Amino acid sequence: MADAVVVSTARTPLTKSWKGAFNMTHGATLGGHAVKHAVARAGIDPAEVEDVIMGCANPEGATGWNIARQIALRAGLPITTSGMTINRFCSSGLQTIATAAQRVIAGEGEIYVAGGVESISCVQNEMNTHMAHDAWLKEHKPAIYWPMLRTAETVSQRYAIDRERQDRYGVASQLKAAAAQAEGRTRDEIVPIEVTMKIVDKTTGQSTEKTVVADRDEGIRADTTYEGVSQIKPAIEGGVIAAGNASQFSDGASACVVMDATLAERRGLKPLGVFRGFAVAGCEPDEMGIGPVFAIPKVLARTGLKIDDIGLWELNEAFAVQVIYCRDKLGIPDERLNVNGGSIAVGHPYGVTGARLVGHALIEGRRRGVRFVCVTMCIGGGMGAAGIFEIA
Repeated sequence: MADAVVVSTARTPLTKSWKGAFNMTHGATLGGHAVKHAVARAGIDPAEVEDVIMGCANPEGATGWNIARQIALRAGLPITTSGMTINRFCSSGLQTIATAAQRVIAGEGEIYVAGGVESISCVQNEMNTHMAHDAWLKEHKPAIYWPMLRTAETVSQRYAIDRERQDRYGVASQLKAAAAQAEGRTRDEIVPIEVTMKIVDKTTGQSTEKTVVADRDEGIRADTTYEGVSQIKPAIEGGVIAAGNASQFSDGASACVVMDATLAERRGLKPLGVFRGFAVAGCEPDEMGIGPVFAIPKVLARTGLKIDDIGLWELNEAFAVQVIYCRDKLGIPDERLNVNGGSIAVGHPYGVTGARLVGHALIEGRRRGVRFVCVTMCIGGGMGAAGIFEIA
């Protein structure tokens, strides 16, 4: 049976939704940029790519019309390369990599591009809500339609995780991300891109357009303190979830090249890592944030590994509360978890994050000399996903 390897990764910076550099950049442009550079970094002929598989949690508008096919063309791949969009909400980017790897292992093809794209700026406030809710589900499982904010409040209350713990976790995420950015630990992931952004004057409300070069993640704040974060008003009156302990809305794209290990070896390509396993699991929708607690044991069992075998964990920081719960419930060592910060600081373009975390975990895992890395996250609707990779 063939092994599937990740041979390259490339991503845009993550920019603040609505106010950041990508606030008027189409998803095809963002995704095409990431795919083009991932293919170039892999050193393969673009015509060899069997399929471009892109994750997107809101696949409509500027990320609709099978955005993966648009991205393939925007990246300069030949007309013969197809595209498929996958939506598993916040694990969409990880799902595409697992899907590509599984197709390699099954012998369906040798080279794929997998990744994710999300333009919250251009899509989220413009989405079609006509007949959005099914009547039976609304009556029997209403939490499947809850905003993630409400599920995070539920986890906080149900498992007695107070705001101070969450805020202190959020501060730590910001400071770790700031240190990683200052030391250039994400430089090998990011490919700068020139775009046009809209700037709105706060006084007059008039808007202008400006050409900018986005070259770094915009949400990282090196001056974050607990004293400052603790004063932020909660999103829901009387609640504990606030901007300092929740992931940031952001836009961006990420992509990697997944290929047959034998073919990569024959060509003298040095992979970043080997795909070893993937699992998903369901949980109650009202506490969807704890999904990794159920997905991680499944993928560990399938790969014959234990918690202690994983040298680096990337657990998506949708909210500090769910990371704290999952970490403590499973016994994940804090010194191996989100070592360069996470989505609270870097940002969380839903369909992108899984792919970004895989690329980051493989690069950081190699830098640290670990053998196995795990990428995991909660998923809207009450699910969790986890993937394991071996550093090559």
